[in-house]
Amino acid sequence: MATPKSEPPQSNPLPSRNPLPLSSAQESQVRDLYYKKVRGQCANEIRDFASCATNRTISATWACRKQRLAMNSCMVQHASQKELDAAREEWFATMDLRRLELEEKKRQKMEAEKFFKEWWDIPKSSSQKEEEEAGRD
Repeated sequence: MATPKSEPPQSNPLPSRNPLPLSSAQESQVRDLYYKKVRGQCANEIRDFASCATNRTISATWACRKQRLAMNSCMVQHASQKELDAAREEWFATMDLRRLELEEKKRQKMEAEKFFKEWWDIPKSSSQKEEEEAGRD
């Protein structure tokens, strides 16, 4: 009697592209990208509602109902999990670029501090003096 061959366990067909959990600040950056994309796709509807609601207070509720409903339906239509996933992918794709920008800002800050101290002839701290003396020996 032949024994049936056991099949290998099936792996998850949709592997996670971004296995790292994000911090709260990083999730906030992803949400900002997501909202920016959705607002960009509904820019015309938002503009129509804003122009209708300009110089109105309470009357905007019923006077601009058509524009508000059009804007809300557009936002609901485009605010999907697919768009959130696309924003997350974009965030991960630009991670290296953001890191390089941060390093450049730090470098510029250090140069500005150095220039400021030289310009105003600010005396160096004792730890900086010790480092210079150790370097001379």
